[in-house]
Order: sequence, then C-alpha cells, then structure tokens
Amino acid sequence: MRYYYCPKCGNKLIEKQAGDDGKVPYCNNCQKYWFDLFTTCVIVLVYNELNEIALLRQSYLSDKYDVFVSGYIKAGESAEETARREVKEELGIDIERLEFAKTVWFDKGHSLMLGFIAYTKKQEFILSNEVDLARWVKDIDVYKTLFPDCEGNAAFATYKEYLKKKNIK
Repeated sequence: MRYYYCPKCGNKLIEKQAGDDGKVPYCNNCQKYWFDLFTTCVIVLVYNELNEIALLRQSYLSDKYDVFVSGYIKAGESAEETARREVKEELGIDIERLEFAKTVWFDKGHSLMLGFIAYTKKQEFILSNEVDLARWVKDIDVYKTLFPDCEGNAAFATYKEYLKKKNIK
C-alpha cells in the first residue's frame, strides 16, 4: 500500500529523498516518512517419513491446481508461529520440525511470501472449511498438479528448495 496522505494528521504527503531508499512519501507537518506497506505470508511444504508431500485443493484459489498450506502473518506473531498455526488450522496436524526455505515476492498479491519446509509423521488430515481436499503425494510427483512454475510462484520455489535439500533432480 502506498501512502498519499499522512495517517496521523491527514496532510498530503510529498516525495522526499530518504537516504539510499530514494524518494519516499513524507509528511512535512509530522516530519515523518511513510514507507510502502505490503502483506507478509507464509507458505509451508509439509512432508512425511515416506517422502510424501501434503497437497491441498482450495476451490477459491483453483479447481485445477494444488497448493501448499499458506496464510497471512498476524500482528504480534512470528513467521514460524504462523507456519505452525496455519498447518494446524488447515490440515489439523502438528509439525515436528520446521525449516526456513526462502522468500518470494508475489507481485500479483503485493505480498512477501516466506517459504518453509515442515516435517511430520504421516497422519490423517482434519481439514478446515477453507480446504476442499488434501492428500499425501510422492514428492517426485508433486509438480504434476502444483500451480505451474512461474515468476512469483512461492509454492514452486519452496518445492525446488525441498528437492535441493533431498538431492532430487
């Protein structure tokens, strides 16, 4: 989100040089810079001891492609807490290990996606109302139904990190 008016006093902002950050919206009245805001989300690839990955289908996203668990970070919550909470909410399972994978800028959603790889023992899912179906899929077959690889696709970027960690080509 780009600021055009000061959220404190309501004055129209001007563009002012902010060191190495270039021109940034600035309030002369409050003498404060207002940097652009964006949402921050997590995306979590969950795998088990059989090298299977949890794939979800959420019709509000697509009726053709699968996704990984994802969600917005709430104020006061760490990215790791969000990852664990979202997996519990969407799949009804707890994860044993959580590793950071990488970040991806998702331009369409104006979001920074923080990718994680999570391990759990294989178990049945208890799905939230947000999830239409979920299933365990062999890791080497995930690419067949995952959203196709393209710029800004945090799921595929996280999947590639998983493949690197597992030495799968």
